[in-house]
Amino acid sequence: MPLKIKEPQVTIGIVNPKSVSNMGAVMRAAGCYRVDSVLYSGTRYDRAVKHNTDTKGMRRVIPLIGVESLLDAVDDGMSVVCIELVEGATPLPEFQHPERAVYIFGPEDGTISQATVDRADAVVYVPTVGCMNLAGSVNVVLYDRLAKSSSTQASDELIRSSRDTNNRVKVKNSG
Repeated sequence: MPLKIKEPQVTIGIVNPKSVSNMGAVMRAAGCYRVDSVLYSGTRYDRAVKHNTDTKGMRRVIPLIGVESLLDAVDDGMSVVCIELVEGATPLPEFQHPERAVYIFGPEDGTISQATVDRADAVVYVPTVGCMNLAGSVNVVLYDRLAKSSSTQASDELIRSSRDTNNRVKVKNSG
């Protein structure tokens, strides 16, 4: 029987990232929240990555792919969701995540292009005072997706498989 390759359900797209440490944190978030792939456009990351970062080995597990155009790289059937602090965007607490989505985030020092926003199926913002760090925004959006999902898996087994090897603390039974 041939190996069936899973269709991507969640992809992160970063517009022309510049910070290697931010991309390392994005990759770690991608691993924590079971993202299928991370795409990036532009040339700044390729130049900066030569200085390396700690991605907790996620690049070996989750593809990190440089592309010419994030929109051209979107699989058919994937909803395009821009995460950007722009007028007219939907606040994240009110947003219903599509089953299959590519979440596009702007660069640390810029914004998503008007053409990309115009092509999006949804434009969402995190209602904070001031703008968030790129990696922080990715974490918040992915957590919101997890929290709103009906298929969230939460158990002591998940904790045991996810925690640091030095952590053996347990909640004391009450009663």
